[in-house]
Amino acid sequence: MRALVVEHGEAGPVRFADVDEPEPSSDEALVEIRHIGLNFGELNYLHLWQAGAVHGHDAAGVVVRAAADGSGPPEGTRVALGMSSHAWAERVAVSPASLGIVPEGVDLADGAALGIAGVTALRVLRKRSLLARDVLITGASGGVGHFAVQLAALAGARVTALVGSPDRAAGLRELGADRVLTDLAGTECSFDFVLDTVAGPLLAQAWNRLAEGGTIHLVGYSSGQDTTFPSGALFGFGESRSITTYGDMTPTSEDLTDLLGLVAAGRLSVPVGLRGSWLDVDDAVQALFARKVHGKIVLDVV
Repeated sequence: MRALVVEHGEAGPVRFADVDEPEPSSDEALVEIRHIGLNFGELNYLHLWQAGAVHGHDAAGVVVRAAADGSGPPEGTRVALGMSSHAWAERVAVSPASLGIVPEGVDLADGAALGIAGVTALRVLRKRSLLARDVLITGASGGVGHFAVQLAALAGARVTALVGSPDRAAGLRELGADRVLTDLAGTECSFDFVLDTVAGPLLAQAWNRLAEGGTIHLVGYSSGQDTTFPSGALFGFGESRSITTYGDMTPTSEDLTDLLGLVAAGRLSVPVGLRGSWLDVDDAVQALFARKVHGKIVLDVV
């Protein structure tokens, strides 16, 4: 069968290859993949994966063989894979713990966009009550950012969306942002909660805007730049402020189910900024790296 595998050479980050058919264990379902979802991290940090391995974590498809032990969804069920392994192939053996059932009325392709980005936003924003809190989402035009803006607004937060340029601000107010900024220099607002996907100098700026008792949650470093804190910046009086990392790799089934339920209810929009064929994956990767896509990239397996 065909799959997208890791390529460390100039032809990378992924290439097509013929690979062996998966052999599910008794507690794994066999899923025919119809759509895959691309993420910046898995494509930009290729040194973390072995060359030639089937790549990808997010996808959506149909169960063609249920797990032999009776666990998980039955044959014919439409499912989304989130933070799974080796997902970018025509067929995948996957644990039900990484599957969310896609409700009727929800586009199967939208399920492929939810995994890493949607689950990350959901898990981070569940860390504390956001009702009537001031929340800052950096990199708000990206996949995590689009979901985080909506979920924070649903939780009752006053949401500030920060983007890199005015042309990346489109649609964020409609998703629930109360304010959309291109830098923090023009605001005197103090934030109770920051979800940061950018890092670099912006992280130090966000720290200066963090309210007493507030927390910055680091979920990415898309800027690729170092963060330098001026002398004394990390000292302060009053209730403690904190910076915390994120790396939750626990099973995603329940979180995917919650997200898909919000989509089915019309309360969560899936921000697919580019939809195409997986045969055009090279063009899609270039668009992703060039920051030309607002939201998620979903490619159809054909």
